[in-house]
Amino acid sequence: MEGKKSHPSPSNGQRAILVFGAPCSGKTTFGKQFAAQFNATFYDLDALKQEHNLSRQFILLLVEQIARTGSTLVFEGGISTEKERREIAEILRSTGYTPTLIWIQTDVNTVRARLKNKLKSIDKAKTVYDTRVKELEAPSDAEAPIVLSGKHTYHTQLKQVLTQLQER
Repeated sequence: MEGKKSHPSPSNGQRAILVFGAPCSGKTTFGKQFAAQFNATFYDLDALKQEHNLSRQFILLLVEQIARTGSTLVFEGGISTEKERREIAEILRSTGYTPTLIWIQTDVNTVRARLKNKLKSIDKAKTVYDTRVKELEAPSDAEAPIVLSGKHTYHTQLKQVLTQLQER
């Protein structure tokens, strides 16, 4: 049919992992290790947006084009709110992916200590933390996230993710 796009079905096993959480909670560490282990491509949407001064609409178009590759994907950034996560998940589903939301949780003191080490300033760490956490929305029950501790080892996190994916 003309005008209709043909997309692979989610049963093809295409998986997209969406990793989110507070700054310095362990999102990048988990996402990059997961991507490397499963030969997936890792994208930090916030870094792309900032580095290239991209609009949200352009990021969504970029995600759609990336999803057309059929590769296993890991996304971080640009998914702090339920609306942002829903936008990305809808694009992924429409291109044949099964999106999985992973919420990395780490206690405030650990996050602030990590930020302090990264930014070399207690005041700057507090400002960055407070600003970013205000933007962060906890997932709804409908989003069915896999919740991981940002203080556990990657292997412990991976075991939990694989167990929960198998149960789904």
